[in-house]
Amino acid sequence: MKTQSVADMPRHQGARTKLRQHFLANLGRVMDSHELRAVASDISEWARRVRELRTEEGYLILTHHDRADLKPGQYLLESAKPQPAFARDVSKEVRAYVLDRNGFTCQMCGAVAGEPHPYDPTRKTRLHLGHIIDKSMGGSDDASNLRAICSVCNEGAANVTLQRPDLLKLLTQVRRATAADQLELLKWLRQKFKAL
Repeated sequence: MKTQSVADMPRHQGARTKLRQHFLANLGRVMDSHELRAVASDISEWARRVRELRTEEGYLILTHHDRADLKPGQYLLESAKPQPAFARDVSKEVRAYVLDRNGFTCQMCGAVAGEPHPYDPTRKTRLHLGHIIDKSMGGSDDASNLRAICSVCNEGAANVTLQRPDLLKLLTQVRRATAADQLELLKWLRQKFKAL
């Protein structure tokens, strides 16, 4: 499959647009994080733009969490047709309230907005809103489920919860699910582990 060059894309386009075009031009080809960072013109938040393509635009960009044959840092877009996506529903008022409530401080590492980041002093701390329980896991856009999080912490925080369920809890949840949901889970597991 032919790889489209980053040089072929106009420089004025945003990182998300460049990444979308690159994924679509390289449909079905596994790409790594170094390639995607270069496509996004080396912006530090390229991973966030990829997550936005998944959550806001509905592109099913697969990672090692979705398929066992993909290694960490590898990405694959199998279909050009977007799935139903989550809307971005956080109002300016809720955003301002959460940032103020959290003292304009990252709730994971303690970095303060506008100051040099403690883990990367070459970058000023930029705060975003992060979901405590991610929307893909049923979390809401209510202020009680939002927290201030810096871009450094946010890059590694996608769909992560503090506690992973143990096997017994996971099996209990699966048993309680509807038959239709159990079948969807089985399909997903077969897809993920098809190479094994």
